[in-house]
Amino acid sequence: MPLNKKQFAEFEQQLAAWRKDLEGGLSQSFQSMNEEAGSFPDPTDQASMETDRDFDIRIRDRERKLLKKIDQALDRVKDETFGQCDSCGGDIGVKRLQARPVTTLCFDCKTAQEHEERTRVA
Repeated sequence: MPLNKKQFAEFEQQLAAWRKDLEGGLSQSFQSMNEEAGSFPDPTDQASMETDRDFDIRIRDRERKLLKKIDQALDRVKDETFGQCDSCGGDIGVKRLQARPVTTLCFDCKTAQEHEERTRVA
């Protein structure tokens, strides 16, 4: 069942709020990383700080990729193609969209994709 105007608006608000939260966290973490850039006399402290920074960078990279997916989802909301499966063209269930609003595949197509990935690896 396709989404109605109210559902499009609700998802648009949810995605926009999620985007705003992620953007705020990104700028704040980059600021704190620059402030921590001092040198440590103890090599263990330096190594610990570098490990923490590497971990933060990986998290921020994932968030950056998620921001891109959120932007794409917002574009689909504007096009009114949000909620349509990229693979089969069918409707993506509302519960699936609520759980993962940036999804582009319906449950059946995602299950088939995961099954194919598992069999390719094995």
